[in-house]
Amino acid sequence: MKNELDKVLRQIIRDIRVDLSQEFDRNFERQAFFSQAWARRKTKLRGDGHILVDSGNLRRSIKAVSDSNSITFSSDLPYAAIHNEGGKIRVTERMKRFFWAKYYEACGGFGRKKDGSRRNDRRTVKLSTAAEFYKAMALMKVGSEVTIPRRRFLGTSPEVEKSVTDIIESNLEEYFEKYGNELNNKYSK
Repeated sequence: MKNELDKVLRQIIRDIRVDLSQEFDRNFERQAFFSQAWARRKTKLRGDGHILVDSGNLRRSIKAVSDSNSITFSSDLPYAAIHNEGGKIRVTERMKRFFWAKYYEACGGFGRKKDGSRRNDRRTVKLSTAAEFYKAMALMKVGSEVTIPRRRFLGTSPEVEKSVTDIIESNLEEYFEKYGNELNNKYSK
């Protein structure tokens, strides 16, 4: 009987890991932590695309590790924590150099007319928006702070707790349906 209970516990852990992995991944599609919507972008730099999905690395970096009685969800990316919890970052000289490089890269792609002025096509307008953002970031003073809003994609919530409870209950119901009759028959004699 102990072996059967161990199997049920392993199945519960496996089911929770799979279900929550899918739900945490869906947070990127929902652009919300279950029902709590993420803060919108203040800049139109990336258009109306998904928040926190530029390259997809953050989304793919979420890993679930389980042992006999627990599951740990994590990401090994250095910027995952600041996006999940929010906070402030100090502007450094290195950041300023990066944003100047991005600014010059964006400016080099502007479409130009024969007289040297910018074209008003979609691509040039989008590049000019990006260039303005990069320039504003590059002009920030070293030591000033940039606030990153909290956009949770991992963690506990009422939805997570309900999902875990449902999985445990359904697995235990299956177990007792299967082995409850055997126990009744064994002890009723």
